[in-house]
Amino acid sequence: MTDITIPGGKIRSFVERIENLDTELQELNEQKKEVFSEAKAEGFDVKILKEIIKLRKQDQDERDERETLLDLYMRAMDTAQTESVAKAA
Repeated sequence: MTDITIPGGKIRSFVERIENLDTELQELNEQKKEVFSEAKAEGFDVKILKEIIKLRKQDQDERDERETLLDLYMRAMDTAQTESVAKAA
């Protein structure tokens, strides 16, 4: 066997730090749920709030491109539906 020294104290330090971060993340997620519950109790739509948060994380160019594509696709669907109705008549 070879003499390999494993720095157990270092490993323990990393593991404990990660475990502490996991605990903090759980606590933050609980706080986030509480804020959403509070907003819902005041009559706000949580899905819309989450969408706003998602949009605010995107940069303006990315948001503009997404909105343009969404509009393009919606118009294409409307056009296809109008054509289907016209053919049926």
